[in-house]
Amino acid sequence: MALLSYTIRRLLMLIPVLFGMSLIVFAIIHAIPGDPALTILGEKASPKALEELRQQLGLNNPWYVQYFHYLWDILRGDLGDSLHTKAPIAKEMGPYLAATVELTLVSMIFAVFIGVNAGIISAWKQNSWFDYICMLIALIGVSMPVFWLGLMEQWVFAQELKWLPSIGRDNPRDPVTAITHFYIIDAMLAGRWDHLRDVIQHLILPSVALGTIPMAIIARITRSSMLEVMRADYIRTARAKGLGQFFVVYKHALKNAMIPVLTIVGLQTGLLIGGAVLTETIFGWPGVGRYIFTAIGNRDYPVIQSSILVIATIFVLINLLVDLLYAYVDPRIKYR
Repeated sequence: MALLSYTIRRLLMLIPVLFGMSLIVFAIIHAIPGDPALTILGEKASPKALEELRQQLGLNNPWYVQYFHYLWDILRGDLGDSLHTKAPIAKEMGPYLAATVELTLVSMIFAVFIGVNAGIISAWKQNSWFDYICMLIALIGVSMPVFWLGLMEQWVFAQELKWLPSIGRDNPRDPVTAITHFYIIDAMLAGRWDHLRDVIQHLILPSVALGTIPMAIIARITRSSMLEVMRADYIRTARAKGLGQFFVVYKHALKNAMIPVLTIVGLQTGLLIGGAVLTETIFGWPGVGRYIFTAIGNRDYPVIQSSILVIATIFVLINLLVDLLYAYVDPRIKYR
């Protein structure tokens, strides 16, 4: 009951957060120079046509009137229509958001699996050659620009070795039939294992490029947290009972060291969903980052506002999920 009450309170706190986010984004976007009507109709459009389009889109209204019209549509569950394509944003953004979420999840699975295990073994074998190598790789991973790593991956594994494809989500000659727009799921639903293999091959390079920085951060945080926990009295007691080192590390120490790791994983997942535009551009990935980037070039205000609001909502919900997982990982945490 206490957990349910805490969850409801946190969900209610979303309202002012998202309201403030929408207001800030609206103000910043409308400060961008440029005329959406001119972008849509082109420079050769007549002044009369431009004025009619501005009137039709409500661009002549004061900014606060435009904002409250937008806010009212959001409250009714309507993200609006794109100024550029005239399509409903909710329907148009779905495939792009699915592509980004799929890429982010695969990247975080890679980052968590490698980062957590590297951090654990580094703490277990502190000051060993493995510890020094892992921390050196983690330092390089944090410092390495995503765009440079992506280009190097394409050069080595796609161009020189020809092991993996360099762009896109699937083979354009034999595309995946979109059902959920999560191509891994769609390939399995269709029973097309050749498609599944192709989708996974297309995911490897961008997910490694996107997940390298989170992997390095998770490895360093895991090592630091594990070193602290390994000095605790209950770990010494477990060893005194004759328990094996592997059992002590993975059964007793890891669970109590996961609180800071969970925090980093939640923050990095939210950041990757909203900040994968460089990776998506390099690998030709049709994600929400490229969708927003294109909308900025087209001065498509409704698309930019709605996309950022959706990403902000996902980010806050991910952090809520992390907060709820704290109580599962550490029984000492109670929500009252």
